[in-house]
Amino acid sequence: MTKILILGGGGMVGQKLAARLVNEGLGGDAAPEITLFDVAFPPAGVGGPAQMTGDLKDPETAVRLAAMKPDVIFHLAAIVSGESETNFEKGWAINMMSMWHLLEALRQEHDKSGGSYVPRMVFTSSIAVFGAPYPDKIDDEFLSAPQTSYGAQKAICELMVTDFSRKGFIDGMSLRLPTICVRPGKANLAASSFFSGIIREPLNGVEALLPVPDTVRHWHASPRSAAGFLIHAASLDTDRLEGRRALSLPGVSCTVAEQIEALRRAAGQKAVDLIRHAPDEAIMKIVQGWPRDFDPQRAISLGFRAESSFDEIVDVYIKEDLPNATA
Repeated sequence: MTKILILGGGGMVGQKLAARLVNEGLGGDAAPEITLFDVAFPPAGVGGPAQMTGDLKDPETAVRLAAMKPDVIFHLAAIVSGESETNFEKGWAINMMSMWHLLEALRQEHDKSGGSYVPRMVFTSSIAVFGAPYPDKIDDEFLSAPQTSYGAQKAICELMVTDFSRKGFIDGMSLRLPTICVRPGKANLAASSFFSGIIREPLNGVEALLPVPDTVRHWHASPRSAAGFLIHAASLDTDRLEGRRALSLPGVSCTVAEQIEALRRAAGQKAVDLIRHAPDEAIMKIVQGWPRDFDPQRAISLGFRAESSFDEIVDVYIKEDLPNATA
């Protein structure tokens, strides 16, 4: 039986991933043993997997998790971009130091096993590892040079995953996720949360605030695609990565105006009228440094897939999450 550990399993993507694993299994194992770890869990979360609560900042927590000897670790745990920027110490403690503690604990388990224990780790990185100036499309050779604390934390974790894999302690890879949109539930503290809010709130009959100009362009994928990326990575032959263990993933590049037009096609002018422009200089400053478009040929050649239009992304939310949403 495959033992799976999902760090950040109480979050939106963690719950989507857990539901897929419960329904579909992983790598030929139809009924893997799944454990979700987080600081808390939603009251009506995915049924079936075991749940553990704790604080990843605590090195002893990392030791306890590593001692479970999971075969596959999905590392989704983090505080989001906006909070990382405003709370410097917390961002580095949670997003970077907790990864070091976990990798060190896994290395100890590897050594105790005589080298036989080598878990697969799939780490959710971010397109925030890139910084301006950008080409028209970011290809697989573009420099990782983050310009935010969140991006720097993710980039350092990518390097740690690569080095611990090179040494044979783990078999890891880092997935540079697009902004995941449309996120169900309440808005979080991510500077990017408005990308989901301007679609989700109007579809639920609620006013949405737009803090940036509608000319802003960004890179998106749905929660369904995010879960698919993670599952595909868990079974991928990492020899195909040729040592380059961080991947920029497929997505949809569009402007806010194009997002709004997709909302109009899905729900009409009445929904669009619920979007109110409310400029926010702090958010605009962060967004100005974000990537806008990608040409992720490595990931595509390795079998990663996402939506081809923002209309598809809106449709995923309407079909999967809107029926369960509350205004």
